[in-house]
Amino acid sequence: MKNLKIEIKWGVLFILSGLIWMVFEKTMGWHDVHLEQHATYTMFYAPIAIAIYVLALMDKKRNFYVGKMNYLQGFISGLLITLIVIILTPLSQYISHEYISPEYFPNIIRLSVEKGMMSQEEAEGHFTLMNYIHQSLMFAAFMGLITSAVVSLFVRSKS
Repeated sequence: MKNLKIEIKWGVLFILSGLIWMVFEKTMGWHDVHLEQHATYTMFYAPIAIAIYVLALMDKKRNFYVGKMNYLQGFISGLLITLIVIILTPLSQYISHEYISPEYFPNIIRLSVEKGMMSQEEAEGHFTLMNYIHQSLMFAAFMGLITSAVVSLFVRSKS
């Protein structure tokens, strides 16, 4: 467990940053008044997510590998952070949609129906907590894998 201390710390920080971002999105009106722009504006979180992985792998390199970390060590560390994020994602989604922005699903359902993108039944079936948890798990796994692979290239020690 001591070997995973850094990954656990950064995985938890990643989830906390996501929750803070959800509060920011709600405050900016991206869950109601400006809901139509939500998909575009939410992409502004990507640099924050990448920066967290960079800082995490630099932390692992500096404080666990004493300044010498190869690509595989960095990649594995990134994958472990991703695993922690995946484990915590259902809780994060629950907090986001039940406490931070409980009106998000009714709002996105209404907008989707008004814009003719889906029928009421389709929208109600699509915009659910379980569906968002599933989508978030898949996205976290995919993006964590890609981010770990790329960031490890830049953080590794040069021979």
